[in-house]
Amino acid sequence: MVRFVVLVVAAWLFHIVPTASSYDIIEVRHGGTLDGRVTLSGSIPEPKGFNLITFPDPAYCGRISNGKGWRLLHDFIVSSDGGLKNAIVILEGVEAGKPFDLSVPLIEARDCMFQPWVTIVRNGHAVEVVNMDPVMHDIQGYETSPEAGARVMFNTPLILNHQHQRGNIHAVHNHAPGKSLVGPIYLNKGRRTFYMQCGFHAYMESWAMAVNNPYYAVTDDQGAFKIENVPPGTYQMVVWHPQSGPGVTRTITVASDGTTTEQVALPAPKGNRTAYKVMDNPRFGLESLGHPVEIQPLVEHQQ
Repeated sequence: MVRFVVLVVAAWLFHIVPTASSYDIIEVRHGGTLDGRVTLSGSIPEPKGFNLITFPDPAYCGRISNGKGWRLLHDFIVSSDGGLKNAIVILEGVEAGKPFDLSVPLIEARDCMFQPWVTIVRNGHAVEVVNMDPVMHDIQGYETSPEAGARVMFNTPLILNHQHQRGNIHAVHNHAPGKSLVGPIYLNKGRRTFYMQCGFHAYMESWAMAVNNPYYAVTDDQGAFKIENVPPGTYQMVVWHPQSGPGVTRTITVASDGTTTEQVALPAPKGNRTAYKVMDNPRFGLESLGHPVEIQPLVEHQQ
């Protein structure tokens, strides 16, 4: 048995086993830049709808809702001209180059939402997850890949934050994170995608991609990305979004002291993606609880 002794503030650490490939840090001379834009091809899918009365803590989690008892999961955020946010761009095949950013990625459970929705993790390092909410979350973790499928990694509670003003629906998050939870998580060979969901609140999810080198980016709200100081050479550029299928792989060449610009369109999924859909149904109305519940979208009124 391996024991971990970690001093952190309200952290859940995901330890990811290194892959067989290695990465060397060198001084990059005459490095190039890869930039561009990722767009969504096709109609923007409707957000997934979750009726709040079918999950715990409807009043508190309703701080982000449509005001009619529904919580929406906007997993496709697209600008007016088609730019896709939260797409991951990575370069495969870079064996030596600039150093990694050694900071530990942080995911917060805040107002029954994991933020950020996507992140990048380095093999062999950690992700920090903290609870800012006065309600308990049940963290379920899975490793997955299109080839190997999904595998359950853990299921553990993330206790409520006692420093938040429980019962005060108007309370703000001017407090420290909740209590720490620490445990080892290992991704098996062939799986690079980590998916986390709350077992109590199904609309809470977060995705992470494990990388072997620091040449990656996550698109902004216009779909733009930039990767700098790339050693000149030919690589595989992989563009992926958690809900748009297997992604796009393209061979590119980065020239010395130059800029390579790539435009990538990811296909929008077609058909009915989920059984969860916003609808008016008296059986799922607030009155079906048998007692008054007031759901106020105080943080965000979702459309």
